[in-house]
Amino acid sequence: KLCGYLQKLSGKGPLRGFRSRWFVFDPRRCYLYYFKGPQEPLPLGHLDIASACFSYHQPEAGAAAAGDEPAAFEVHGPRGAVTVLKAATRQDMTYWLQELQQKRWEYCNNLDAAKRDSRTSPTPSDFSKGLVAKDSPDLSILSQNASAETARNILAVETSPTDLVGEQAASQPAPVQASAINFSLKQWSTEIKNSMSSLRKGSNENRKSVFYTTEEWELLDPTPKDLEDSMALEEKRKHLAEGNKGPTSSAFPFDFGRVPHKARRPLKDMIASSKNRNSSDSSPTDWCSGNGNRLVSELQLKYQSQQEELEKLKKDLLSQKELVRLLQQTVRSSQYDKYFASHLCEGVPKDMLDLLHQKDDQILGLNNQLEKLNLEKDSLQQEVKNLKCKVGELNEQLGMLMETIQAKDEVIMKLSRQLSECEDSTSSQSGAINSPTATSTSKELQELDRLKDNLQGYKTQNKFLNKEILELSALRRNAEAREREWQAKYTSLEAKLCQIESKYLILLQEMKTPVCSEDQSPAREVITQLLEDALKAEPSEQPEQAFFKPHLVSEYDIYGFQTVPEDDDEEKLVAKSRALDLRSLSLSENREISTGVKWENYLASTMNREMMRCVELKNLIRSGIPHEHRSKMWKWCVSLHVKKFKDSAAPGYFQTLLQKALEKPNPASKQIELDLLRTLPNNKHYSSPTSEGIQKLRNVLLAFSWRNPDIGYCQGLNRLVAIALLYLEQEDAFWCLVTIVEVFMPRDYYTKTLLGSQVDQRVFKDLLSEKLPRLHAHFEQYKVDYTLITFNWFLVVFVDSVVSDILFKIWDSFLYEGPKVIFRFALALFKYKEEEILKLQDSMSIFKYLRYFTRTILDARKLTAIAFGDLNPFPLRQIRNRRAYHLEKVRLELTELEAIREDFLRERETCVEKRDLISDDEEDS
Repeated sequence: KLCGYLQKLSGKGPLRGFRSRWFVFDPRRCYLYYFKGPQEPLPLGHLDIASACFSYHQPEAGAAAAGDEPAAFEVHGPRGAVTVLKAATRQDMTYWLQELQQKRWEYCNNLDAAKRDSRTSPTPSDFSKGLVAKDSPDLSILSQNASAETARNILAVETSPTDLVGEQAASQPAPVQASAINFSLKQWSTEIKNSMSSLRKGSNENRKSVFYTTEEWELLDPTPKDLEDSMALEEKRKHLAEGNKGPTSSAFPFDFGRVPHKARRPLKDMIASSKNRNSSDSSPTDWCSGNGNRLVSELQLKYQSQQEELEKLKKDLLSQKELVRLLQQTVRSSQYDKYFASHLCEGVPKDMLDLLHQKDDQILGLNNQLEKLNLEKDSLQQEVKNLKCKVGELNEQLGMLMETIQAKDEVIMKLSRQLSECEDSTSSQSGAINSPTATSTSKELQELDRLKDNLQGYKTQNKFLNKEILELSALRRNAEAREREWQAKYTSLEAKLCQIESKYLILLQEMKTPVCSEDQSPAREVITQLLEDALKAEPSEQPEQAFFKPHLVSEYDIYGFQTVPEDDDEEKLVAKSRALDLRSLSLSENREISTGVKWENYLASTMNREMMRCVELKNLIRSGIPHEHRSKMWKWCVSLHVKKFKDSAAPGYFQTLLQKALEKPNPASKQIELDLLRTLPNNKHYSSPTSEGIQKLRNVLLAFSWRNPDIGYCQGLNRLVAIALLYLEQEDAFWCLVTIVEVFMPRDYYTKTLLGSQVDQRVFKDLLSEKLPRLHAHFEQYKVDYTLITFNWFLVVFVDSVVSDILFKIWDSFLYEGPKVIFRFALALFKYKEEEILKLQDSMSIFKYLRYFTRTILDARKLTAIAFGDLNPFPLRQIRNRRAYHLEKVRLELTELEAIREDFLRERETCVEKRDLISDDEEDS
């Protein structure tokens, strides 16, 4: 599977750049799909490789020598579309180009090598299995151009992919190769956001500016000392915010405490670099004598004035609090004295009152002392805060000084580098004067290496372009030859149409002329001649002329069924007319094309994920699976239903059963051998004992007879397996039979009594009376037992009952949805021809019409619309309930019949006259 990561150039304007995409090649349509990632379900788009050409530009010598550098190539599509892709390495680019060239060559050769039916498209053998895939009735292999193949092999460049190509690349992260434009845009956006956040007005308590170093783009962690400084600055800001109301309360918006001093980028450098970005002679210390000094001095003056005002307000507040406290104490003492004087002093000794007054004075003294201590404590705390603020200011000044020293160090380092460069250039010039020969030799060697690298790169590019020109020329010649062949076919068709019109006009003219006797009519001779021409077999042609012959009706259809019988001339004419109607219907419908496009889009969406049951998939399957995808979808449907059986079975389960059946024949083997050639005699894959399908059919039926000995073999299973083998391999066809017999159908459906089949016929009668009451009443009126016809429909799922195109569309839905589809289509067949059946007025003509009317239905689209549209609602629960109801009734009837049989056997043994009577079973034995 060709897949992997590539960079795709996309976008417009300043957003144009390379983006990493996951590319997957689809050999069905020769498309290169690209997704956002390996797990994405839907592709972003695709490139048509079949109609594309490739090119790339040879880089400079240094880039060519570095094989690990990204390499870009171009895919030129139709109408001048150019897609630029970039691989991670030049090795990956070469591998992608070689593989895409090879895939295009194989796909276009498949187009040229086969003249296929117009309803199908070229299908790689990897996607189709079964007998139909190996059958190629319309293939006409063209001789390959040996010289072109030899030249392609010579010009091919051997290369191997890296880890970023192939299915294993899906488990790796996408390579990050963002362009310089995208990187610069992200950097600009980050700087703009930081600048805007620092310039906003208002409270800056929760606002922090994030600084990055130029070496590593990551957030720096602060040290413990920086955290202490930051806390001190926060305390100071809170005091300033309490003292100043308004937008002027913000001091510095930047928090230098979060960044270590060694990695700080000074604010003055940012301002100076933004103002003097275009001047090359500015130094880092110019700002100190300019606008920067004025800005800092103004901010410091504002800060000092605010600090003084804050201190004054705090002192006023403390004095007011002290006054209020003293007044409160005086009020409390006066109230206390009044209370004692009025209530407690009566009858109390004088010495006790003196003691109480003394205690009160002590309490007041202690309270005063406590208040003084609290005031001292507050003053000390205020001094601590002031000291912390001073420490913070000193830290800021220290930081500014460190930044100034760092800027001066950078200037010194810059001047030192310039000095060393000047010294080196002086020494090199003196050395060049002393040794001109050595210098010239080294330069010549370097130039020689560069030229060798360029030469190798141009040789590789030349090989690739020559191979590309060779392939495109060959493909152009093939396209021209194909166009000439289609032109010849069109001319032949036009000539045949003129002949048919001429004969038709002659017939009309003869029919127009009046005649006296029917025997002498010239029209009779014309009609006879036309019939002979229509039934005459087409003569064999030379191989080189076979492609130009327009085969309107082939001997076999794409499924291998015979289109025109060989025995009856009348039936042959009807069959040929029916085949022409089918051909005309398929050519005139544009719906088949739209359905194919929908299927391709859906399968493209499943390239990175597993298919799952969903409404979209069910609607697609109901519209019909395209011929080229039917093998894959049938296998998926079967695996979906028998997953639990497969998981519990041992490895090689089918081969073990087959080996056992071949070594020990069971009772079903004889009946299987008898029915092999009677399965589908009108299909070329089962028409003779040497046909490939006969042996596969035998193997599957024998293996199933050993898996399910209760059934063993029942007539009807052979036809189910024969249809499955047309699109599936032996083991998958075996599991398809298991799905139908053991999962879909009820028990005893294919046993000796056919109990389940009888029950379904009664259920179908109920549904017919409900969905088509007029038709049911018509059958009841003339006592027509239509279950004699429908019984076989249910037993073999319409095999040999409808035309092949409709049969396989029914099987598509049947394998996905289950047995309810049989009821839907059985009712749809009757509804399709309801009006024609109602016109018949006797039981014989009705029954005769029912035997063949399904072969006259050709429009699969209309029949599907009736089955899945007009017959709704169609709940499965209703079918299950009616099956259970009729199952009990049929079992009672079978029990009664068994009792009657036993009575008859006893009576025969006792009665002498009835001893000579024997049953059919006894006669067979």
